[in-house]
Formats: sequence, C-alpha cells, structure tokens
Amino acid sequence: MKPTTRLMVIGGVVALVAGSVWFATRHSTLATQDSLKATYYCPMHPTYTSDRPGDCPICNMKLVKRETEPASPAPGMSRGRPTDPQAAIAKKFESICILHNCSKLHDGRPCPMTVVARPGEKVTCPICGTHIAEADEPPRTKKLLYWTDPMIPGYKADGPGKSPMGMDLVPVYEEAHASATSGTPQGYAPVLLTPQKQQLIGVKTSPVERRRLTKTIRAAGTIAHDPELYQAQVEYIQSIQTLQRAQEQTAPEDIVAQAQRMVDSTRIRLKHLGLSDDLITEIAGWTEPEHSLLFAHPGDPVWMYAQVYEYELPLVRVGQEVQVEVPTLSGETFRGAIRAIDQMVDPMTRTTRIRAQLQDPAGHLRPDMYVNAAIAVDVGEVLAVPNGAVFSTGEKQIVFVDKGQGLFEPRDVTVGAQADGFDEVKQGVAEGEPVVTSGNFLIDSESRLKGALEGAGGGSGHQHGQ
Repeated sequence: MKPTTRLMVIGGVVALVAGSVWFATRHSTLATQDSLKATYYCPMHPTYTSDRPGDCPICNMKLVKRETEPASPAPGMSRGRPTDPQAAIAKKFESICILHNCSKLHDGRPCPMTVVARPGEKVTCPICGTHIAEADEPPRTKKLLYWTDPMIPGYKADGPGKSPMGMDLVPVYEEAHASATSGTPQGYAPVLLTPQKQQLIGVKTSPVERRRLTKTIRAAGTIAHDPELYQAQVEYIQSIQTLQRAQEQTAPEDIVAQAQRMVDSTRIRLKHLGLSDDLITEIAGWTEPEHSLLFAHPGDPVWMYAQVYEYELPLVRVGQEVQVEVPTLSGETFRGAIRAIDQMVDPMTRTTRIRAQLQDPAGHLRPDMYVNAAIAVDVGEVLAVPNGAVFSTGEKQIVFVDKGQGLFEPRDVTVGAQADGFDEVKQGVAEGEPVVTSGNFLIDSESRLKGALEGAGGGSGHQHGQ
C-alpha cells in the first residue's frame, strides 16, 4: 500500500472514532437535559403528566410540578460499603413531613388532602389552594401509624415501599392522623367531584345564614261541646259555696273538713280534664258554669279544642294567640288565646289537647263545628339552612359543606325547629359556609362508599406496598 493511501485510511479511522465519541457525548448530554426537564402531573390522576403547566383534562385541576431528585445510592449501599437496610430507609424518610391540615380554612376544619413537604419547603395545597407555611420536621416522639400513598385514599401499608401506582409511600403519624379525621362523621368520607359530575347530578348550594324564623303550628279542632266539663264546673262551684256557708255558720269541724274535701276533689277533677291552675282559680269566683260548653250563646266567648302533636308541644305556651278558620265560613277568621294545655298525651294519636277561648260577637260558631287552628311561634334569630340541605339517615342528621375546588365535606349537625322552609342548626356548621341543598342524596351515597372502603382498608389488616 502506498504511504499516501495508508495515511488517508488512518486519518479516516481517527475521524470516525472522534465522531462516534462526540455523538455519544452529545446524546448523553441531551438525555441528561431531557431527564432534568420539569414534569407536571395531576394530584388526582398521577398517571397523567405534561411537560408544561396547565389543567388536567380529566378533572380540570391545576397540574402540580414534580420535583426532580438527584440519584441516590441503592438501599443497603453507601460508598461501596454495605449498610443496614432499615437505617437507610429511616435516613431516606427522616426529612419528610406529612401535613394533613391546610391553614386558614373555613371554621378551622382541615383539608383532607395529604400534602408532602420537606423541612424548609413552602408548598400550596392542590385542592383548596391554601398556602402552607414552611414545613417542620415531625417530632421523633410521634407514633408512626402506617404508610400511605397520598393519591390513593384509604391505602395503608405496614412499612415503606412502593404503592400500586409506583409512588413512594410516605409515613402517617398519630397526631396528623387524628387531626385529618376529626370532624367527619363515622362511616363517611369527604368527596371530590368534578364540575361535570356536579352538573350531571344537579348539585346546588346555599350559605348558612342567620334568620328570624316563625314557625306555624297547624292543628285540626272543634268548637267545644263538653257536658262533662260543664258538670265538673257545676260541682266545683257548688262545693265552694257549701264550704263558704259552713265556715260562715260556724259548723262543726267535721262538716267543714268534709266540705273542704269536696272542694279538693272537684278541683282535682277539673285539673284532670285539662284545665290549668289559673283557670281553675278563675272558675272559683264564678256563680254559674259556662253555658257555651252546651250550646251557642251569641256574644259570649266560646271554647275551641285542638290536637297538637307531641313533638310540637315544647313550642306551645298558655297565652299564645290562635287564629281559627272555619271551612263553612269562607274568608272569616276568629282570634283567641290558649287558656289551658292538657297534662296527658293521647297514646293512640300522640297528641295533646289545647283549649283556646275565641271571641264570637256575631254568634257564628256552633258546638262541634270543625275548625282549622294556626299558632304562630317566634323561634327567634338562629342559624338556619334550607330544608333540603339536611339529610336524615335515621340515626343522625348530615349536611355536606362545599369546601371549594369540587371537595364536599360531610358534617354531623344538630337540628332544632323547622320553620318557613328552613331548619334551625344548633351545631355542626358555621355562618357563611355553603351547604348542598340539591343532589346530596348521590353525594351521601358516594361519601358512604368511600368511608366504607377506607374502613375496610384499616380494619381488617393493612395492605402492603409492592
């Protein structure tokens, strides 16, 4: 081979080797840069990722930036020397803090989203958008309960590892677990609904407001025709007159005592028939009983008896005004006041009779006429929610609070009076909180299902990360 040809071949080989080295170095550099590019993912759908910020196409939540971490030695190896695997795991997670509570939430209740942050890192909750202050390292004295994947509600494992979605499990400590689950009724769990699903099931909300409520108690009644009460009044009046004559004529003590026993006996009978002590004392000064108990007497007041249900009795008081309408006398209203409330409850109807005295100047009311009575009760200014917001389970009363960003939180509430289409809420919600008024049946079903799944995950043994 000629020297010139040999030099050309050698030069070509050198150029080829140099090009290969340059290409490999360039490819490695580009791959490294690509691996360091920022990746954004959806907190509710971690399998969806993007190389730029934006919204999740599934649930419309804001994508969250996934931080890149430098490669670390495999567990059990440290600079070429074997180490204790448990010590390596503890070293890996000792700087992680699990934050269950997002600050500045409504009524101080925690956001159910689990947020992972390292000491010194400032993060923002992807659900409620609340900024979480610089994370603190969890005290070594806190009890480690279990390991979980923040993106899989209810998933629990006995030790560290990987979740079914391939993410590193994070520890949950005793105090954080207690604060995260406080305020949620047993058997329920917060529910996250997309805007599309809310529209599909017809979710509507209304704020908890302070209102002045007036409850109207309605009862069916009759104009009194009560010969028994008439006769009892006769006997009571006569016994009082007999006692007075015995005392005035200085009768023997046994005659006076007998007359007194008769007065006491007839008084007890009136009380048993439902008259109040004040009304009985008033009758004691009469000279004759009320004839309106037997027949109509134009110009005289008449008695009306109405049956009030047992659960409404706490709202009824002697002296309250009563408005009465008679179906046969269209457009005419009679007014009166409650004079007595019976002491007993009818075991069959679970009602108690009230007695009201009505004014009837024209004498239109007749004994045994059917009437409709209405008693207006001022409940006062109270916190109230629309009737449709309270979901009764048979054992408790539940409302669902809209926490924003599609999150609905179940609350156990204590309900008071129902009036004017609203329910008084004595405890469980705060003024201004939006509560679900329509669509809560389906939200209740999903909340119970999620609560049951979470209970199953922690009640019969832990799941182990792979």
